[in-house]
Amino acid sequence: MVSLLKSVINNVLRKPETRCYPVERRAPFAGSRGHVEMDPSTCTFCGVCARKCPANALTVSKDPRSWTLEPYKCIVCGYCADICPKKSISMNPNHGLPGGI
Repeated sequence: MVSLLKSVINNVLRKPETRCYPVERRAPFAGSRGHVEMDPSTCTFCGVCARKCPANALTVSKDPRSWTLEPYKCIVCGYCADICPKKSISMNPNHGLPGGI
């Protein structure tokens, strides 16, 4: 009973272990992949990223010059960013909805 009381007093006197989330955001972990972002101004719409995507999450069309990513298919492996010849695709370490959709 005494050890329980000691634990309760220590927890009451300490500052909270959690963050106030919307105000205080945690920095991304080292090695975090985050989400895919695309810069359409530098893209040539060659389709290499779509052909090499292991999850078939990318669709590239040259004629209407469109690029789509299905976020629930994407496994965030980063292979599309590595294989892109113009480096139009990049990995943003902050989590969020994929850009360029």
